[in-house]
Amino acid sequence: MRSAPHLLPKLLDCVEWNDFREVTEATLLLQQWPKLPVEKALELLDYAYADQAVRSFAVKCLTDVDDEDLLLYLLQLVQALKHESYLHCDLVEFLLTRALNNFKIGHYLFWHLRSEMQVPSVSVRFGLILEAYCRGSKEHLRKLTKQVDCLEKLRSTSDLVRMRRGEGKDKAKMFLHEHLSQLHCMEAFSDFLCPLEPSFRCRRIRTEKCRVMDSKMRPLWIVFENDDQFGDDIYVIFKNGDDLRQDMLTLQMIRIMDKLWKNEGLDLRMNPYGCISTEHRVGMIEVVLNAETIANIQKEKGMFSATSAFKKGSLLAWLKDHNQTDDSLSKAIEEFTLSCAGYCVATYVLGVADRHSDNIMVKRSGQLFHIDFGHILGHFKEKFGFRRERVPFVLTHDFVHVINKGQTKKEAKEFQIFQRHCEEVCNIYERKAFKILRRHGGLILSLFAMMISTGLPELSSEKDLSYLRDTLVLDLSHEDALTHFRSKFDEALCNSWKTSLNWASHNLAKNNKQ
Repeated sequence: MRSAPHLLPKLLDCVEWNDFREVTEATLLLQQWPKLPVEKALELLDYAYADQAVRSFAVKCLTDVDDEDLLLYLLQLVQALKHESYLHCDLVEFLLTRALNNFKIGHYLFWHLRSEMQVPSVSVRFGLILEAYCRGSKEHLRKLTKQVDCLEKLRSTSDLVRMRRGEGKDKAKMFLHEHLSQLHCMEAFSDFLCPLEPSFRCRRIRTEKCRVMDSKMRPLWIVFENDDQFGDDIYVIFKNGDDLRQDMLTLQMIRIMDKLWKNEGLDLRMNPYGCISTEHRVGMIEVVLNAETIANIQKEKGMFSATSAFKKGSLLAWLKDHNQTDDSLSKAIEEFTLSCAGYCVATYVLGVADRHSDNIMVKRSGQLFHIDFGHILGHFKEKFGFRRERVPFVLTHDFVHVINKGQTKKEAKEFQIFQRHCEEVCNIYERKAFKILRRHGGLILSLFAMMISTGLPELSSEKDLSYLRDTLVLDLSHEDALTHFRSKFDEALCNSWKTSLNWASHNLAKNNKQ
């Protein structure tokens, strides 16, 4: 308690909770124990700690957390409600108090609770918490009701579009425009706060810019006019039929990693775009403007074919088109280098799979980012019994070509800088991405453990956490962990042809479908 208070979770693991003497002793200790940092307090809200005194102590440790950090962890705190023995508990009071005092926290608390209302085991509990919040914030209730009406109208529109699945793109788009132009739709899509980001107020729908996307579930590309006359239009993708909770979790983890890195002076230009699940298999995704997929870039530069994945130069040529001065091109390459380093580490640690040329995008400014997180924690896709992805993260020769500014030497200074962004070099004071994540490995494991109760197919038990333990190698010394990561880096570079082969098969399949 005096010299190592952060070891409290380990101590509590040793308590025999069916022995009232030990429970009494543990309870007395908790009354004297100093407050723990947020990372350790979250661990005590996991399902492994059912005792009310332990959970009350954890909530007490969270009372000083600022609103920004609370929003980062809100997804897990809502899941922790499932492990409370009683509806009236410290965690419920804490979340309701903070939500009623901060409109943005209230907004996301509402949607996180509502998105699981169809689950029988929590529907009554979550429904009562929702009622308590809405009764306490009647002004916000009116705004939330308007958002619910808007989403319901979008869902019914999506159902109608999918009923006409056999029609071509042009007919589907024409039907969508006709439907959205009806009075009942225009009324529903006017003057409401965006569920994805409540700081945006949508004035009306821009029907002429809306369209039906090509994916299997026919998501809708929706554009709203911003109520701020100086603000840009608001672009969202409305999905009906896809479970967005896994995407939401992965993007949240990337957002947390980005914060951990920035706290130690490392800005890797990450782009954790917005994503929210609003009800069962329904939700919204933020559209990142001025960006293209790797596949579209290859196509634009005349390199989209079964063999285009093996060619290099398309990315650099595309960046040169959009950054025509030396200074702007140099800045774009720096953005690409930093973001590529960040996503290499993040996707490796999280085990993000199904990485092909349609799931990686690049902004005109050079910033690279990943999309579509349907497979995580090492659940790599297989075809004919063979694993399609055989590298720890995506680092193709085309990427290296950009990082090296078109130079062909692997030893180029720019490439060595990129490598140092991903790993820690000998200087112990150099704060690099993988080292920082290992230092906060307990937090990453705790946040994933708290999400087991969601019932995600790829995160359903403690066994699914073993992939994180393997990638973070928390059981190794710092030097051994660094050696391990260096080997993964070399493996990704040496076997980039396997990534290219996987992309080639993806391009071929895409061409055959078209």
